[in-house]
Amino acid sequence: MKLSLKWVAATAIGIVLLGGGVYRALASRETANQALQSQQALQKAQATVMLSDTDVSKVQLLPLVQTLPVSGPIKAVNSAFVKARVSGELQDLAVREGDSVKAGQFIARVDVTEYQARLRQAQLQADAAKAQVDIAKRALDNNKALVDQGFISKTALDSSLSTLAANVATFQAAQAGADVARKAVDDAVLQAPIGGQIAQRLAQPGERVAVDAKVVEIVDLSRLELEASLSAADSLRVKIGQVATLLVEGSVAPVSSKVVRINPSATAASRAVLVYLSLDSGSNLRQGLFARGTLATGSSQTLAVPLDCVRSDKPKPYLQIMRGGVVVHQTIETGVQGTALGQDMIEVRGVAAETEILRGNVGGLREGTLLARSAGKT
Repeated sequence: MKLSLKWVAATAIGIVLLGGGVYRALASRETANQALQSQQALQKAQATVMLSDTDVSKVQLLPLVQTLPVSGPIKAVNSAFVKARVSGELQDLAVREGDSVKAGQFIARVDVTEYQARLRQAQLQADAAKAQVDIAKRALDNNKALVDQGFISKTALDSSLSTLAANVATFQAAQAGADVARKAVDDAVLQAPIGGQIAQRLAQPGERVAVDAKVVEIVDLSRLELEASLSAADSLRVKIGQVATLLVEGSVAPVSSKVVRINPSATAASRAVLVYLSLDSGSNLRQGLFARGTLATGSSQTLAVPLDCVRSDKPKPYLQIMRGGVVVHQTIETGVQGTALGQDMIEVRGVAAETEILRGNVGGLREGTLLARSAGKT
């Protein structure tokens, strides 16, 4: 009987302890659930992103003007280096950078003392050869008379003819030498081959220059062009007469230009194709400035979005779409770039028209992020 009472008492104590443990466990679980729900609610409230109207755009069907980015240095269509055609001491070089010159204007001269002496020497040799020709002609005339009278044989007459021919050849060679010496004297005077402005002065008065040494560079700023390098694929879209809008470094006003030439060959190293665009003659530009802009190559009606809306921080490009008040990442395919509505646009495929998307200034948001309009729109 005593054992039975002890067993009942022990069992009752165990039940009480077990019940207390179960109660504490349930109470702890309830507290944890409440804390989790509070944390989720707090995170949900904190993750809501407020958007203004400028943060949101739409996928639109637009007449997209297809463009190509172009850039490169500005060069003068006509430019020339004035080079020394004879060697010697440079004299009378007075023009400097920025000076205007006309075609044929005197630039400088090379000391002609040596070349004038050579000309006199060559001319005297030619005169001596001419005297020998005159003597040979008189001898020939005398021999003809003697042959007619029978005093000498015809062989002597043939010898006179050969002597005259040799003297004539010697005179002609001497005269050619004199012409070469005269040309050297003329070449000592350097003249501007084109009109324009002096861009570089590459030698100084008193300096001894070699043949083909550059003395000055002249550029004609009345006709300027942009030399743009395009990939082989992009060059296929370019045609003569297409118009581009350029911005030149240091200038805020856009400059209009037009494709005037396309190089028929690709460069060996980069396989790029050079395209030349003439610039508006009224623009106050200089050779060597760098310009960049867009070349219009055509237009098409297509679905397009602002260029900054397309994100590329994933393996494939995507858009951040507003759907049901949350962010959804929509993978897309991109096409040609162009301009529409006064901004840079890009063709997209894989998304419906009028879909609301986030602009690039919003930044990257995780999928599921709650969105709200600051004006009260959702």
